[in-house]
Amino acid sequence: MDPIRVMVVDDHPMWRDAVERDLAAAGLQVVAVAANGAEALARFGAARPQVVVLDLQIPAPNGVEVTAEIVRQDPSVRVLILSASGEQADVLAAVKAGATGYLVKSASREELLDAVGRVAAGDTVFTPGLAGLVLGEYRRMLSEPDANDQPQLTERETEVLRLVAKGLSYKQIAERLVLSHRTVQNHVQNTLRKLQLHNRVELTRYAIEQGLDD
Repeated sequence: MDPIRVMVVDDHPMWRDAVERDLAAAGLQVVAVAANGAEALARFGAARPQVVVLDLQIPAPNGVEVTAEIVRQDPSVRVLILSASGEQADVLAAVKAGATGYLVKSASREELLDAVGRVAAGDTVFTPGLAGLVLGEYRRMLSEPDANDQPQLTERETEVLRLVAKGLSYKQIAERLVLSHRTVQNHVQNTLRKLQLHNRVELTRYAIEQGLDD
């Protein structure tokens, strides 16, 4: 398989260089680096990364704005926030903008590499302890949908969706429900089709909205 193509965006040179070095040493391809939001947006189009490892607190435009813009340009890109802030408001803003994962900078090298691989594969990844806070707050912020307009999911599809909302990988869901990896993928694809959603990130948001992350 081709190495995962990654772009690193951070305004601290030593930190940016360390992340770039760790990614490269693990066999990933760092296709671009940037020190601020303007550089990130300028280099994103030509670099075509699969994953963007992005700090939130960067010179304008900030990480949330950069996330929203690159996801608008390429909905297939995965944004992994790597920030010093573990504040709930920052995490929520990043997720709403389209980020697929959020790690605080105290994460280990191994956690970072694992997170890059997981978000590239379509999983959502949060630093432990943040996911529950974010999912609960996200649900509270959303108005109650009209139940009459909701598509009908099977019990198994709802069960899979609930585990997606908790941030489990397809492999973990398969083990939890004693199903094959492909069966889990099929359930997710069927659910996406019924809900007229396009990817796992949107599916996770839908599950949060429905309160399925409890």
